[in-house]
Amino acid sequence: MPSQTTSIDNRPEAFDLDACLVRARGAARALPNAPRNAGLLALADAIDAGAAEVLAANAQDVARSRAAGTPDALVDRLALDERRLADIAEAVRAVAALPDPVGRVLDGWTLANGLRVEQRTVPFGVIAMIYESRPNVTVDAAALALKAGSAAVLRGSSDALASNRALVAAMRSGLEVAGVPADAVQLVDDPDRAQVSALLTARGRVDLAIPRGGAGLIEHVVRTAQVPVIETGVGNCHVYVHADADPAMATAIVLNAKVQRPGVCNAAETLLVHADVASSWLPGALAELAAAGVRLRGCERTRHVGGGVPVEAADDDDWATEYLDLVLAVRVVDGLDAALEHVARYGSGHSEAIVTASLVAGRRFQDEVDAAAVYVNASTRFTDGFEFGFGAEIGISTQKLHARGPMGLAQLVTSKYVVDGTGQIRS
Repeated sequence: MPSQTTSIDNRPEAFDLDACLVRARGAARALPNAPRNAGLLALADAIDAGAAEVLAANAQDVARSRAAGTPDALVDRLALDERRLADIAEAVRAVAALPDPVGRVLDGWTLANGLRVEQRTVPFGVIAMIYESRPNVTVDAAALALKAGSAAVLRGSSDALASNRALVAAMRSGLEVAGVPADAVQLVDDPDRAQVSALLTARGRVDLAIPRGGAGLIEHVVRTAQVPVIETGVGNCHVYVHADADPAMATAIVLNAKVQRPGVCNAAETLLVHADVASSWLPGALAELAAAGVRLRGCERTRHVGGGVPVEAADDDDWATEYLDLVLAVRVVDGLDAALEHVARYGSGHSEAIVTASLVAGRRFQDEVDAAAVYVNASTRFTDGFEFGFGAEIGISTQKLHARGPMGLAQLVTSKYVVDGTGQIRS
Protein backbone atom coordinates (compact mmCIF):
# COMPACT_ATOMS: atom_id res chain seq x y z
CA MET A 1 0.00 0.00 0.00
CA PRO A 2 1.38 3.45 -0.80
CA SER A 3 2.84 5.46 2.04
CA GLN A 4 0.30 7.70 3.73
CA THR A 5 0.33 10.88 5.74
CA THR A 6 -0.70 10.60 9.39
CA SER A 7 -2.74 13.82 9.37
CA ILE A 8 -6.34 13.76 8.24
CA ASP A 9 -6.07 17.46 7.37
CA ASN A 10 -3.77 16.83 4.43
CA ARG A 11 -4.41 14.74 1.37
CA PRO A 12 -1.90 11.87 1.12
CA GLU A 13 0.19 12.91 -1.83
CA ALA A 14 1.04 9.31 -2.67
CA PHE A 15 -2.58 8.19 -2.90
CA ASP A 16 -3.70 7.39 -6.44
CA LEU A 17 -7.25 6.10 -6.90
CA ASP A 18 -6.61 4.79 -10.40
CA ALA A 19 -3.65 2.75 -9.19
CA CYS A 20 -5.72 1.55 -6.23
CA LEU A 21 -8.44 0.23 -8.54
CA VAL A 22 -5.90 -1.46 -10.82
CA ARG A 23 -4.44 -3.26 -7.80
CA ALA A 24 -7.93 -4.18 -6.59
CA ARG A 25 -8.80 -5.72 -9.96
CA GLY A 26 -5.62 -7.78 -9.92
CA ALA A 27 -6.37 -9.01 -6.40
CA ALA A 28 -9.97 -9.80 -7.32
CA ARG A 29 -8.85 -12.12 -10.13
CA ALA A 30 -6.79 -14.14 -7.65
CA LEU A 31 -9.31 -14.27 -4.81
CA PRO A 32 -11.65 -17.08 -5.91
CA ASN A 33 -8.78 -19.56 -5.66
CA ALA A 34 -6.97 -17.92 -2.74
CA PRO A 35 -7.12 -19.30 0.85
CA ARG A 36 -9.83 -16.82 1.78
CA ASN A 37 -10.85 -18.47 5.06
CA ALA A 38 -7.24 -18.58 6.23
CA GLY A 39 -6.95 -14.94 5.24
CA LEU A 40 -10.01 -14.01 7.27
CA LEU A 41 -8.74 -15.81 10.36
CA ALA A 42 -5.34 -14.16 10.03
CA LEU A 43 -7.07 -10.83 9.50
CA ALA A 44 -9.03 -11.29 12.75
CA ASP A 45 -5.86 -12.23 14.62
CA ALA A 46 -4.15 -9.12 13.27
CA ILE A 47 -6.98 -6.92 14.57
CA ASP A 48 -6.59 -8.48 18.02
CA ALA A 49 -2.83 -8.06 17.90
CA GLY A 50 -3.11 -4.45 16.77
CA ALA A 51 -5.80 -3.50 19.30
CA ALA A 52 -3.65 -0.90 21.07
CA GLU A 53 -2.88 0.92 17.83
CA VAL A 54 -6.50 0.78 16.65
CA LEU A 55 -7.90 2.06 19.95
CA ALA A 56 -5.36 4.86 20.12
CA ALA A 57 -6.29 5.97 16.61
CA ASN A 58 -9.99 5.72 17.44
CA ALA A 59 -9.49 7.85 20.55
CA GLN A 60 -8.13 10.61 18.29
CA ASP A 61 -11.22 10.40 16.08
CA VAL A 62 -13.58 10.43 19.06
CA ALA A 63 -11.85 13.41 20.66
CA ARG A 64 -11.97 15.30 17.38
CA SER A 65 -15.69 14.56 16.98
CA ARG A 66 -16.53 15.62 20.52
CA ALA A 67 -14.61 18.86 20.05
CA ALA A 68 -16.64 19.51 16.90
CA GLY A 69 -19.90 19.20 18.87
CA THR A 70 -21.01 15.91 17.33
CA PRO A 71 -24.14 14.52 19.07
CA ASP A 72 -23.49 11.75 21.59
CA ALA A 73 -25.44 9.17 19.58
CA LEU A 74 -23.22 9.75 16.55
CA VAL A 75 -20.07 9.69 18.67
CA ASP A 76 -21.26 6.33 19.96
CA ARG A 77 -21.37 5.05 16.37
CA LEU A 78 -17.75 6.09 15.98
CA ALA A 79 -16.34 4.92 19.31
CA LEU A 80 -14.48 1.65 19.83
CA ASP A 81 -13.43 0.01 23.06
CA GLU A 82 -11.76 -3.30 23.84
CA ARG A 83 -15.08 -5.16 23.87
CA ARG A 84 -16.34 -3.69 20.60
CA LEU A 85 -13.03 -4.34 18.88
CA ALA A 86 -12.94 -7.92 20.13
CA ASP A 87 -16.50 -8.38 18.87
CA ILE A 88 -15.45 -7.04 15.45
CA ALA A 89 -12.62 -9.58 15.24
CA GLU A 90 -14.93 -12.37 16.39
CA ALA A 91 -17.44 -11.40 13.70
CA VAL A 92 -14.72 -11.94 11.09
CA ARG A 93 -14.11 -15.44 12.46
CA ALA A 94 -17.83 -16.09 12.22
CA VAL A 95 -17.74 -15.05 8.57
CA ALA A 96 -14.84 -17.43 7.94
CA ALA A 97 -16.93 -20.27 9.36
CA LEU A 98 -19.84 -19.66 7.00
CA PRO A 99 -20.29 -21.75 3.83
CA ASP A 100 -18.48 -20.44 0.76
CA PRO A 101 -20.97 -18.49 -1.37
CA VAL A 102 -18.81 -18.78 -4.49
CA GLY A 103 -19.26 -21.64 -6.93
CA ARG A 104 -22.66 -22.82 -5.76
CA VAL A 105 -24.79 -24.38 -8.52
CA LEU A 106 -28.13 -22.54 -8.44
CA ASP A 107 -29.67 -24.49 -11.28
CA GLY A 108 -28.69 -26.92 -13.99
CA TRP A 109 -30.22 -28.73 -16.93
CA THR A 110 -29.40 -30.52 -20.15
CA LEU A 111 -30.84 -29.27 -23.43
CA ALA A 112 -32.26 -31.52 -26.14
CA ASN A 113 -29.08 -30.99 -28.16
CA GLY A 114 -26.94 -32.34 -25.34
CA LEU A 115 -25.58 -29.04 -24.02
CA ARG A 116 -25.23 -29.00 -20.24
CA VAL A 117 -26.14 -25.61 -18.71
CA GLU A 118 -25.43 -24.60 -15.11
CA GLN A 119 -25.99 -21.35 -13.28
CA ARG A 120 -23.22 -20.81 -10.73
CA THR A 121 -22.53 -18.09 -8.19
CA VAL A 122 -19.48 -15.95 -8.88
CA PRO A 123 -17.88 -12.88 -7.26
CA PHE A 124 -18.77 -9.35 -8.31
CA GLY A 125 -15.08 -8.44 -8.59
CA VAL A 126 -14.38 -5.03 -7.08
CA ILE A 127 -16.84 -3.69 -4.51
CA ALA A 128 -16.62 -0.04 -3.44
CA MET A 129 -18.03 0.63 0.02
CA ILE A 130 -18.87 4.26 0.82
CA TYR A 131 -19.93 4.85 4.40
CA GLU A 132 -20.00 7.18 7.39
CA SER A 133 -18.49 7.15 10.86
CA ARG A 134 -18.80 3.54 12.00
CA PRO A 135 -15.35 1.88 11.90
CA ASN A 136 -16.87 -1.57 12.38
CA VAL A 137 -18.21 -1.22 8.82
CA THR A 138 -14.60 -1.06 7.63
CA VAL A 139 -13.99 -4.58 8.87
CA ASP A 140 -17.45 -6.02 8.16
CA ALA A 141 -17.36 -4.84 4.56
CA ALA A 142 -13.84 -6.12 3.97
CA ALA A 143 -14.56 -9.51 5.53
CA LEU A 144 -17.79 -10.10 3.64
CA ALA A 145 -16.31 -8.98 0.32
CA LEU A 146 -13.32 -11.29 0.82
CA LYS A 147 -15.47 -14.26 1.76
CA ALA A 148 -17.55 -13.59 -1.36
CA GLY A 149 -14.39 -13.53 -3.50
CA SER A 150 -14.36 -9.79 -4.19
CA ALA A 151 -11.86 -7.03 -3.47
CA ALA A 152 -13.06 -4.25 -1.16
CA VAL A 153 -12.23 -0.61 -1.81
CA LEU A 154 -13.26 1.26 1.33
CA ARG A 155 -14.13 4.93 1.56
CA GLY A 156 -15.14 5.92 5.08
CA SER A 157 -15.78 9.42 6.36
CA SER A 158 -13.08 11.81 7.50
CA ASP A 159 -14.20 11.66 11.14
CA ALA A 160 -13.14 7.99 11.29
CA LEU A 161 -10.05 8.26 9.11
CA ALA A 162 -7.48 7.51 11.82
CA SER A 163 -9.47 4.47 12.95
CA ASN A 164 -9.91 3.23 9.40
CA ARG A 165 -6.22 3.61 8.63
CA ALA A 166 -5.29 1.52 11.64
CA LEU A 167 -7.90 -1.14 10.90
CA VAL A 168 -6.97 -1.45 7.23
CA ALA A 169 -3.27 -1.64 8.07
CA ALA A 170 -3.99 -4.50 10.49
CA MET A 171 -6.19 -6.33 7.99
CA ARG A 172 -3.66 -6.06 5.18
CA SER A 173 -0.89 -7.40 7.43
CA GLY A 174 -3.08 -10.38 8.30
CA LEU A 175 -3.81 -11.13 4.65
CA GLU A 176 -0.11 -11.05 3.81
CA VAL A 177 0.61 -13.59 6.56
CA ALA A 178 -2.00 -15.94 5.06
CA GLY A 179 -0.80 -15.56 1.48
CA VAL A 180 -3.89 -13.65 0.32
CA PRO A 181 -3.33 -10.55 -1.84
CA ALA A 182 -3.24 -7.59 0.55
CA ASP A 183 -4.63 -5.37 -2.20
CA ALA A 184 -7.94 -7.17 -1.79
CA VAL A 185 -8.54 -4.63 1.02
CA GLN A 186 -7.74 -1.00 0.29
CA LEU A 187 -8.64 2.30 1.87
CA VAL A 188 -9.37 5.41 -0.15
CA ASP A 189 -7.03 7.33 2.10
CA ASP A 190 -8.03 10.81 1.05
CA PRO A 191 -10.75 12.92 2.75
CA ASP A 192 -11.42 14.87 -0.46
CA ARG A 193 -15.05 14.27 -1.41
CA ALA A 194 -14.05 14.28 -5.06
CA GLN A 195 -12.75 10.76 -4.47
CA VAL A 196 -16.32 9.57 -3.86
CA SER A 197 -17.43 10.88 -7.23
CA ALA A 198 -14.39 9.34 -8.85
CA LEU A 199 -15.25 5.94 -7.37
CA LEU A 200 -18.86 6.23 -8.47
CA THR A 201 -17.93 7.00 -12.06
CA ALA A 202 -15.23 4.33 -12.41
CA ARG A 203 -17.11 2.24 -14.96
CA GLY A 204 -15.31 -0.97 -15.79
CA ARG A 205 -13.11 -0.73 -12.70
CA VAL A 206 -15.76 -0.83 -9.95
CA ASP A 207 -18.36 -3.58 -10.29
CA LEU A 208 -20.65 -2.56 -7.43
CA ALA A 209 -20.94 0.41 -5.08
CA ILE A 210 -22.72 0.16 -1.74
CA PRO A 211 -23.39 3.34 0.23
CA ARG A 212 -24.10 3.10 3.94
CA GLY A 213 -24.98 6.22 5.88
CA GLY A 214 -27.42 9.09 6.11
CA ALA A 215 -29.93 10.34 3.59
CA GLY A 216 -27.53 12.91 2.14
CA LEU A 217 -24.85 10.32 1.39
CA ILE A 218 -27.34 7.87 -0.10
CA GLU A 219 -28.88 10.53 -2.34
CA HIS A 220 -25.46 11.71 -3.55
CA VAL A 221 -24.41 8.17 -4.42
CA VAL A 222 -27.63 7.34 -6.25
CA ARG A 223 -27.56 10.58 -8.25
CA THR A 224 -23.86 10.42 -9.09
CA ALA A 225 -23.22 6.74 -9.73
CA GLN A 226 -22.39 5.42 -13.17
CA VAL A 227 -21.67 1.99 -11.69
CA PRO A 228 -24.24 -0.44 -10.24
CA VAL A 229 -25.44 0.60 -6.76
CA ILE A 230 -27.29 -1.17 -3.98
CA GLU A 231 -29.04 1.49 -1.90
CA THR A 232 -28.88 0.92 1.85
CA GLY A 233 -29.37 2.41 5.20
CA VAL A 234 -31.80 5.32 5.59
CA GLY A 235 -34.18 4.21 8.32
CA ASN A 236 -37.17 6.38 9.14
CA CYS A 237 -38.73 3.53 11.12
CA HIS A 238 -42.11 3.48 12.88
CA VAL A 239 -43.76 1.62 15.72
CA TYR A 240 -47.56 1.65 15.62
CA VAL A 241 -49.44 0.79 18.83
CA HIS A 242 -52.89 -0.56 17.92
CA ALA A 243 -55.94 -0.16 20.15
CA ASP A 244 -55.75 -3.74 21.44
CA ALA A 245 -52.01 -3.81 22.14
CA ASP A 246 -50.80 -5.23 25.43
CA PRO A 247 -49.73 -2.07 27.32
CA ALA A 248 -46.59 -3.51 28.92
CA MET A 249 -45.49 -5.14 25.67
CA ALA A 250 -46.05 -1.91 23.76
CA THR A 251 -43.98 0.12 26.21
CA ALA A 252 -41.12 -2.38 26.20
CA ILE A 253 -41.02 -2.54 22.39
CA VAL A 254 -41.16 1.24 21.94
CA LEU A 255 -38.43 1.82 24.52
CA ASN A 256 -36.18 -0.81 22.97
CA ALA A 257 -36.76 0.40 19.43
CA LYS A 258 -35.86 3.98 20.36
CA VAL A 259 -33.40 3.79 23.24
CA GLN A 260 -31.37 0.58 22.96
CA ARG A 261 -29.07 2.16 20.34
CA PRO A 262 -30.59 5.32 18.88
CA GLY A 263 -27.81 6.09 16.40
CA VAL A 264 -28.47 3.14 14.07
CA CYS A 265 -30.71 2.84 11.05
CA ASN A 266 -33.14 0.31 12.55
CA ALA A 267 -33.96 2.47 15.58
CA ALA A 268 -37.53 3.83 15.68
CA GLU A 269 -37.94 7.50 14.78
CA THR A 270 -41.74 7.85 14.99
CA LEU A 271 -44.33 6.40 17.37
CA LEU A 272 -47.90 6.12 16.09
CA VAL A 273 -50.62 5.51 18.66
CA HIS A 274 -54.27 4.54 18.13
CA ALA A 275 -56.56 7.28 19.46
CA ASP A 276 -58.48 4.79 21.61
CA VAL A 277 -55.43 4.22 23.85
CA ALA A 278 -53.93 7.69 23.65
CA SER A 279 -55.27 8.85 27.01
CA SER A 280 -54.77 5.53 28.85
CA TRP A 281 -51.42 4.25 27.57
CA LEU A 282 -49.55 7.16 26.02
CA PRO A 283 -48.91 9.34 29.14
CA GLY A 284 -47.05 6.52 30.89
CA ALA A 285 -45.11 5.65 27.76
CA LEU A 286 -44.09 9.28 27.25
CA ALA A 287 -42.96 9.49 30.87
CA GLU A 288 -40.78 6.39 30.49
CA LEU A 289 -39.29 7.66 27.24
CA ALA A 290 -38.52 11.03 28.81
CA ALA A 291 -36.95 9.31 31.82
CA ALA A 292 -34.70 7.45 29.37
CA GLY A 293 -33.49 10.77 27.98
CA VAL A 294 -35.67 10.91 24.87
CA ARG A 295 -36.73 14.33 23.62
CA LEU A 296 -40.31 14.17 22.39
CA ARG A 297 -41.95 15.97 19.49
CA GLY A 298 -45.65 15.36 19.10
CA CYS A 299 -48.87 16.28 17.36
CA GLU A 300 -51.49 18.37 19.19
CA ARG A 301 -53.34 15.30 20.46
CA THR A 302 -50.08 13.88 21.82
CA ARG A 303 -49.28 17.12 23.61
CA HIS A 304 -52.81 17.27 25.02
CA VAL A 305 -52.52 13.89 26.76
CA GLY A 306 -48.86 14.27 27.72
CA GLY A 307 -49.60 14.36 31.43
CA GLY A 308 -47.01 17.01 32.17
CA VAL A 309 -44.24 15.35 30.15
CA PRO A 310 -42.49 17.98 27.97
CA VAL A 311 -43.48 17.42 24.32
CA GLU A 312 -42.42 19.90 21.66
CA ALA A 313 -44.72 20.63 18.73
CA ALA A 314 -44.00 18.40 15.73
CA ASP A 315 -44.32 19.39 12.08
CA ASP A 316 -44.04 17.60 8.73
CA ASP A 317 -40.25 17.72 8.89
CA ASP A 318 -40.32 15.67 12.09
CA TRP A 319 -42.38 12.93 10.49
CA ALA A 320 -39.81 12.69 7.68
CA THR A 321 -36.65 12.86 9.81
CA GLU A 322 -34.21 10.07 10.62
CA TYR A 323 -32.93 11.55 13.89
CA LEU A 324 -30.28 8.93 14.74
CA ASP A 325 -30.49 10.41 18.23
CA LEU A 326 -32.59 10.30 21.38
CA VAL A 327 -35.44 12.17 19.70
CA LEU A 328 -38.83 10.65 18.91
CA ALA A 329 -41.77 12.01 16.94
CA VAL A 330 -45.16 10.93 18.31
CA ARG A 331 -48.49 11.06 16.53
CA VAL A 332 -51.98 9.96 17.58
CA VAL A 333 -53.87 8.41 14.66
CA ASP A 334 -57.49 7.36 14.27
CA GLY A 335 -56.74 3.73 13.47
CA LEU A 336 -54.89 1.22 11.34
CA ASP A 337 -55.84 2.93 8.08
CA ALA A 338 -54.34 6.21 9.26
CA ALA A 339 -51.21 4.46 10.52
CA LEU A 340 -50.73 2.71 7.18
CA GLU A 341 -51.21 5.99 5.35
CA HIS A 342 -48.63 7.73 7.55
CA VAL A 343 -46.05 4.96 7.06
CA ALA A 344 -46.66 4.95 3.29
CA ARG A 345 -46.08 8.70 3.13
CA TYR A 346 -43.08 9.08 5.43
CA GLY A 347 -41.43 5.65 5.73
CA SER A 348 -38.12 4.94 4.05
CA GLY A 349 -38.78 1.27 3.28
CA HIS A 350 -36.51 0.03 6.06
CA SER A 351 -38.24 -1.45 9.15
CA GLU A 352 -41.77 -0.98 10.50
CA ALA A 353 -43.59 -2.52 13.47
CA ILE A 354 -47.10 -2.93 14.84
CA VAL A 355 -47.98 -3.90 18.39
CA THR A 356 -51.36 -5.63 18.43
CA ALA A 357 -53.30 -8.59 19.82
CA SER A 358 -55.17 -8.91 16.52
CA LEU A 359 -53.91 -11.47 14.02
CA VAL A 360 -55.95 -9.73 11.32
CA ALA A 361 -54.46 -6.29 12.06
CA GLY A 362 -50.96 -7.71 12.26
CA ARG A 363 -51.22 -9.56 8.95
CA ARG A 364 -52.76 -6.56 7.23
CA PHE A 365 -49.90 -4.37 8.47
CA GLN A 366 -47.34 -6.88 7.17
CA ASP A 367 -49.13 -7.21 3.82
CA GLU A 368 -49.65 -3.52 3.14
CA VAL A 369 -46.50 -1.91 4.51
CA ASP A 370 -43.85 -1.64 1.79
CA ALA A 371 -40.60 -2.12 3.71
CA ALA A 372 -37.65 -4.49 3.84
CA ALA A 373 -38.69 -5.80 7.27
CA VAL A 374 -42.17 -5.64 8.85
CA TYR A 375 -42.69 -6.76 12.44
CA VAL A 376 -45.66 -7.80 14.53
CA ASN A 377 -45.06 -7.48 18.28
CA ALA A 378 -41.29 -7.05 18.08
CA SER A 379 -38.74 -4.24 18.06
CA THR A 380 -37.40 -2.84 14.79
CA ARG A 381 -33.91 -3.26 16.25
CA PHE A 382 -33.80 -6.86 14.98
CA THR A 383 -33.26 -5.83 11.35
CA ASP A 384 -29.66 -6.90 11.34
CA GLY A 385 -27.65 -9.59 9.60
CA PHE A 386 -26.50 -11.23 12.82
CA GLU A 387 -29.98 -11.17 14.35
CA PHE A 388 -31.46 -12.71 11.20
CA GLY A 389 -28.85 -15.46 11.25
CA PHE A 390 -26.89 -14.27 8.21
CA GLY A 391 -23.67 -13.51 10.04
CA ALA A 392 -22.10 -10.10 9.46
CA GLU A 393 -23.89 -7.81 7.04
CA ILE A 394 -22.62 -5.22 4.63
CA GLY A 395 -25.76 -3.11 4.91
CA ILE A 396 -29.55 -3.18 4.87
CA SER A 397 -30.91 -2.73 1.38
CA THR A 398 -34.02 -0.58 1.09
CA GLN A 399 -34.41 -1.14 -2.65
CA LYS A 400 -36.08 -4.04 -4.43
CA LEU A 401 -33.72 -5.21 -7.17
CA HIS A 402 -31.10 -7.89 -6.48
CA ALA A 403 -31.21 -7.58 -2.68
CA ARG A 404 -33.60 -6.33 0.00
CA GLY A 405 -33.15 -6.23 3.76
CA PRO A 406 -29.99 -7.34 5.61
CA MET A 407 -27.29 -8.13 3.04
CA GLY A 408 -25.08 -11.04 3.95
CA LEU A 409 -22.94 -13.31 1.84
CA ALA A 410 -25.78 -14.62 -0.31
CA GLN A 411 -26.43 -11.11 -1.60
CA LEU A 412 -22.73 -10.37 -2.29
CA VAL A 413 -22.35 -12.71 -5.23
CA THR A 414 -23.83 -12.68 -8.70
CA SER A 415 -24.09 -15.58 -11.13
CA LYS A 416 -23.07 -16.71 -14.57
CA TYR A 417 -24.03 -19.57 -16.87
CA VAL A 418 -21.43 -22.18 -17.71
CA VAL A 419 -22.16 -24.44 -20.65
CA ASP A 420 -20.46 -27.74 -21.54
CA GLY A 421 -20.80 -29.19 -25.01
CA THR A 422 -19.50 -31.96 -27.22
CA GLY A 423 -19.09 -29.99 -30.42
CA GLN A 424 -22.63 -28.61 -30.86
CA ILE A 425 -23.15 -25.82 -33.40
CA ARG A 426 -26.29 -23.81 -34.00
CA SER A 427 -28.02 -24.36 -37.34
